[in-house]
Formats: sequence, C-alpha cells, structure tokens
Amino acid sequence: MAVKTQTILGALVFSGCFLAVVLDLPSTTGNPLPSARLGPAALAGTVPADVQTAAEKIVASAKEQARKGAVYAPGYFAIPYPNGDLPADKGVCTDVVIRALRKAGYDLQKLIHEDMKRNFNKYPNNWGLKRPDSNIDHRRVPNQMRFFERHGLSLTLKVTEDTLERWQPGDIVYWKLDSGLDHCGVLTDTRNGSGEPLVVHNLGRCVEEDCLTKWKITGHFRFPKKDK
Repeated sequence: MAVKTQTILGALVFSGCFLAVVLDLPSTTGNPLPSARLGPAALAGTVPADVQTAAEKIVASAKEQARKGAVYAPGYFAIPYPNGDLPADKGVCTDVVIRALRKAGYDLQKLIHEDMKRNFNKYPNNWGLKRPDSNIDHRRVPNQMRFFERHGLSLTLKVTEDTLERWQPGDIVYWKLDSGLDHCGVLTDTRNGSGEPLVVHNLGRCVEEDCLTKWKITGHFRFPKKDK
C-alpha cells in the first residue's frame, strides 16, 4: 500500500525531533494482527540469516539504515496499520528505532498504539489529542520513551569508564539537543577509541556516528528486556 502524505491546515509544532501536525485525527487502523511479533516473512530482507538475538537484529537493521542514508523528512504521514512505514528513503530519528525493532520482530507502531488505547492517560499529553493516532503516536519521542519506561529495561544515563559495559549494542538512547528538541538513536557494535558505542541516528540523514555524549542523555533503554 502506498503511503500518502496528508497536507493539513493547522497548528504546527515540533514533536520530538520532527515537525508534526497537531490535530485530533482519528486513528488509521485496520485489522490488527493477533500479536505485535512479526512472522518470518516480515523479517526477511537485509538482516543476515545467521543473526540470532534481538539485539543483533536491531543492530544489523540500524547499520543497514545508515548505509542507505534515509533523508530527514518531517511531517505528518498517513500510514497503514499495523506495520506501517514511510518510504524507506525518508524518515526521522524515531523511524530509525521503529525500523530497527521491526526487523527484530517487534512492531512498535502496534505495541504503542495498543498500550495507549488501554492506558491513554499514562502517556504524555503534549499535543491536545483525546485518543490515540496510530499514524504518528509511535513516531513521537516522548511516547517512545514512555513505552520503554513501562515495558523495557531502563538503564544508566552516565557514560563513564565504569559504566561503558552497560551501553550495549541494540540499546536505544534518547537525547535533549542543544536546541531543546528531543532526539534518539540505536547503539551499534562499533566503539570509538574510548570504548563508547557509535550510534545510528537521523538528524538530517541517517548515519552511524560517534555522538553518544554529544548531547544531554535523557533516556537509555533495552527492548525487549530479555533477549531471544
């Protein structure tokens, strides 16, 4: 199904690390899958067949995204549900996380949407919405962070010689940029000379970069809690 961009007149605000339309739109939902775990066909593609653990799949997908270099594309997009996505050559920081987890078998769009339907009042109410919107809720940094706080493993925010071993490939990091905007990325299995992991993120174009300590770290999570 083709992804359609909606051009909507309304108030525009920065939501997380990208520009989003603030309107109370109905959720674009179809027939949900019985589980947010994806079948083998959905995991096919660029992730090597010999990769076994969720963390390895997350890293492999993130590094593949960096090689493809999706261009930063802010805005509101109407996408399918579940397993909805923008064109592969477009995205924002949160899409790096979404795509990486999806290759590991976890549809963050569905997971967050279902959690918000059951627990809407437990999620940030920064956009004046009265109900979940599966097109964009999972693509907002505050919502991703709240989901991982609730269902992932929350880890240290400190990057020191003593804590380096706690920063593992496949972990998800969130920052507060100097501009005040939120940002996020996926840690890889490559480390710099100080032992800090490189990060795949999209702040203009998707890249793998030595930037873990470049901005203020506000979140560090591992999902799923127990690797498989």
